[in-house]
Amino acid sequence: MLKCAFRRRALPARVVQQRWATTTQQPFPPDINEWSHPPTNATISDEEIYRLAAKPRRPLTLADLVKHGKPPLRDAALLSSANFTLSLLPSRLAHRIQALRNLPFIVVSNPNVSKIYNNYLHSLSTLEPFYRKPIDSIEDEMNFTEAMADLVRTHSNTIPTLAQGFLQCRKYVEPAEVTRFLDQHLRARIGTRLLAEQHLALHMASTGDAIKQKPDPTHVGVIDLAARPADIVRRCEGFVAEVCEYKYGVRPSLVINGDKAAEFAHIPMHLEYIITELLKNAFRATIESGNEKEAVEVTIASAPDVSTTKLESLKKLSVNNENSYDFSQEGLDEYCSDPDDPMGSLHSAAPCITLRIRDRGGGISAETLPNIWSYSFTTFNNEEAAAIANGGYGSDDSDGLSVLSNTGADQSSIAGLGYGLPLSRAYAEYFGGGIAVQSMYGWGTDVYLTLQGIASTQQIREAPNGFEELEMEKKQGKE
Repeated sequence: MLKCAFRRRALPARVVQQRWATTTQQPFPPDINEWSHPPTNATISDEEIYRLAAKPRRPLTLADLVKHGKPPLRDAALLSSANFTLSLLPSRLAHRIQALRNLPFIVVSNPNVSKIYNNYLHSLSTLEPFYRKPIDSIEDEMNFTEAMADLVRTHSNTIPTLAQGFLQCRKYVEPAEVTRFLDQHLRARIGTRLLAEQHLALHMASTGDAIKQKPDPTHVGVIDLAARPADIVRRCEGFVAEVCEYKYGVRPSLVINGDKAAEFAHIPMHLEYIITELLKNAFRATIESGNEKEAVEVTIASAPDVSTTKLESLKKLSVNNENSYDFSQEGLDEYCSDPDDPMGSLHSAAPCITLRIRDRGGGISAETLPNIWSYSFTTFNNEEAAAIANGGYGSDDSDGLSVLSNTGADQSSIAGLGYGLPLSRAYAEYFGGGIAVQSMYGWGTDVYLTLQGIASTQQIREAPNGFEELEMEKKQGKE
């Protein structure tokens, strides 16, 4: 029986306000049967995990993330954001713990996979004191935000860590099972991380020195109400072109046509990840096919006369064991029957923007095309993949693991372990979009990225923020 000892990793400097008191860490006596799953120092009981995992998991929409208003938020809105976050997170964390436990024990015992398992247990244990009762004071909200900052730091390295773990266990798990598990797990991680980051962003914009500065009228936490795909494409182009110049000595050109002024509400960091990955593929194929003089072409189109509402789209979904949605059927039914939609955004037509990325990189062969959505598919050969799985750097391309991280820091590879495209599709589909690939082998590839935004953003943008509301109330009181 493989038995591993785990240590808590040191947390970096805090991202929350320095005036907060330091949380005292209590020792965690092991209270888990080590034969049922890997040892852990978390205090939460198996019974509590089962209870939380069985709860309905409601969908998360962009409309949910902006419903608390524009920052800086007043105290009541900040408490509402904290309680909304807390209403969704515990069951999501518990569900992922259960999914990890359902893997073969030899896989969960792998140090990398087990690290992720223990990270989820740690985060759920940290949240347990908060979800026992509503957060009804700013002091509780500040402590909860500290826990959210810890959750984001704890799970910041999930993707590359899981990648290494599954590479090391690839002889114990079928590739189809790896794809299914990772698709579900990484989609669930999108929602979990987004909930925490949105509350953190709202808190930081509503406290400390931030309230003394003029707020950005188009940002609500991590959401940009006026995101321009053309601007994001140009930013991503600069980064990918620098990587190409470093690795290949050439910089492919890129042209943008279509509706360059199109804008909608979305999450810039998601769009940047998706577009960066798609441009990496296009630029790399263009260079390696010897067609670097042919520009990569990005066309932007806004869909006219969209009539389907977000609520109608949600009602058409069906959840089963085969798909990978980050919610349960019970949670979906509960969400669609909830009359509480104060902004009406679920009942309005959601704008849709499509980007076509066209390259002259020679296209994708018929043998390769069926594998592009598989997390187990890689452009590396077996020796290179094994070198990365074991932490080695045996070839010029062996730093490709860095592309699995969405931090954007120090990434110097074009090729990867095959996670970029399926993970990009997961980000696109999370809020109702998608990615489709059409390839003409011997010529090039067209990738269609469809994105759904929020309806009625003008109403949100023109609404007063919390401090403007307070000033208006004071003025009306004097009158």
